[in-house]
Amino acid sequence: MPSMSDRVSTFTDSVIRRMTRISNAYDAINLSQGFPDFDPPQEMLDALQKAAHAGPHQYSVTFGAKNFRDALARKLSKTMGRQIDPETELCVTCGSTEAMMAAMLTICNPGDKVLVFSPFYENYGADAILSGAEPIYIPLVPPAYDFDLQLIEDGFRQGAKALILCNPSNPSGKVFTREELTAIGALAKRYDAFVVTDEVYEHMVYAPHVHTAIASLPGMFDRVITCNSLSKTYSATGWRLGYLCGPARVIDGARKVHDFLTVGAAAPLQEAAVAGLTLPESYYDDLRELYTKKRDFFCAGLDRIGLRHNVPQGTYFVMLDIQAFLDLPQFAGYTDLEFCEWMIRHIGVAAVPGSSFFREPVNHLIRLHFARQQSTLEEALRRLAKLAQLLPAQRAAE
Repeated sequence: MPSMSDRVSTFTDSVIRRMTRISNAYDAINLSQGFPDFDPPQEMLDALQKAAHAGPHQYSVTFGAKNFRDALARKLSKTMGRQIDPETELCVTCGSTEAMMAAMLTICNPGDKVLVFSPFYENYGADAILSGAEPIYIPLVPPAYDFDLQLIEDGFRQGAKALILCNPSNPSGKVFTREELTAIGALAKRYDAFVVTDEVYEHMVYAPHVHTAIASLPGMFDRVITCNSLSKTYSATGWRLGYLCGPARVIDGARKVHDFLTVGAAAPLQEAAVAGLTLPESYYDDLRELYTKKRDFFCAGLDRIGLRHNVPQGTYFVMLDIQAFLDLPQFAGYTDLEFCEWMIRHIGVAAVPGSSFFREPVNHLIRLHFARQQSTLEEALRRLAKLAQLLPAQRAAE
């Protein structure tokens, strides 16, 4: 048989999506793959019902239906602090996953280097490989997930073409401060590099932290490609509606890449999603309040049953420290992946092994998410209490 490409042997399938499949097989509570178990806003559902009958049902413009781009531009203009041109500075994609891939294929030549913070959303490594780029990993050091700016400059000195930034950061929950973003931006300017930013959790930021779009900083828009989607903000991960926003010359290239990747996003879903993009500002305030309550409830529950974790500044993810369990005799030699598989079978809760996010040899963290209804979170905590009972009484009481 002919040989396959070398690139497919350099990364695995998505560990996150694999954990969902295992979770489904055991009817576990899925706190691994980050999607809500509640519906999009009613306005979007009503608009979807209308679009199902009235259309459109044929191709839209490949880079996005005009009314969808117009609505996006109005929303983004507030975020970016400048008027976004829907005709030249936007490209609608099939989710932010395609947006990121299109951005990488647009700006990277084979052999180019890109900087990636670690831990990172697992797609970023695969995106770099598929685009022929070489990732240089910059550690975000737990528990605060701080970084060394000098390492970023060292990477740019090695010729890095771009830095990939997830803000708020999946899986760590870090929200980059304006000062941090300004320093990163200054280096990107000095070394004439791009910043590719993933901002899908922009509306899930917890006080006193504030989301700042790096593209909105002075002099940055022309070198930033912003990737985003409707998935998390509108609880519509299955709609697969994402977009790229950036300078016209980059978006022109990205539109060509996108055209030959997927042709275009689903026309009736774009039509229905306009109803979400035109919701009042109070929707986003309510969303932030909703997730703040979920975060506080879930973290308090983990504290109550004696499980160590971080407290995310943004996103809906929590990193759980499982080292105390890995030190127990019954888990001797377990990897974090094996521990997560054991949790699904015996505890009934699915998590993601932290090693799938870190370039460094991190084996003691797992990721849970709290984008679930109150009743689901309550049941998940009840099940996780059985896990905590495995710990010695002194450790559980700490």
